[in-house]
Amino acid sequence: MSQQQRRPWIVGVSGASGTPFAAAVLRGLLAAGESVDLVVSRASRLTLLDETGIAFRDAHWPEDLRSWLARGADGKPHTFDADIDGVRHWAAGDLAAGPSSGSYPAKGMLIVPASTACVAGVALGLSKDLLQRAASVTLKERRKLVVAVRETPLSGQTLRQLVALDEAGAVVLPASPAFYAGATHIQDLVDFVAGRVLDAAGVPHQLYRRWEGELGGSRH
Repeated sequence: MSQQQRRPWIVGVSGASGTPFAAAVLRGLLAAGESVDLVVSRASRLTLLDETGIAFRDAHWPEDLRSWLARGADGKPHTFDADIDGVRHWAAGDLAAGPSSGSYPAKGMLIVPASTACVAGVALGLSKDLLQRAASVTLKERRKLVVAVRETPLSGQTLRQLVALDEAGAVVLPASPAFYAGATHIQDLVDFVAGRVLDAAGVPHQLYRRWEGELGGSRH
């Protein structure tokens, strides 16, 4: 696909715990044939290192991303095989990057996971890094913004900021897995949240069993 035809989803990864959620969303987007512009915040790199042992480096992002996306939620490497040809990476400190401008073509943005600091920054329009700037651009251009907040409990201040995002047009999607889909593994719970993020974006996937109105259906 030429750069003129390319219209990606921007995926922002903030510093909250939950890097497996981001990996599952990225795999889902790529499996659906979507292009992705990836922004990994400085804080999220510490979380990624802590949760997976992977050091995400701007200069070596393709190999680091492959290692990350291949890892299951249980930490086992080589669990998945993801083709990252559709991914373009932007450094979090690059405020001259494409997604910092409303004229840059994008379908929307998914922030997975979203920390409370990230929520505050986007709600207040701080644009302190590319992730926050891209989110502000997404809102002002009236594109889809999905904010998968991952924190508990939530303070009154954060709740007010989430309401502000909702009023601005964002989809506030807490990273809260459900159990009716018959989860038997941690990956199932992660994939449920990732699937709900993709649902909010309108991207087709087969990450979880949907509710069909039958009690106990997941046990049959």
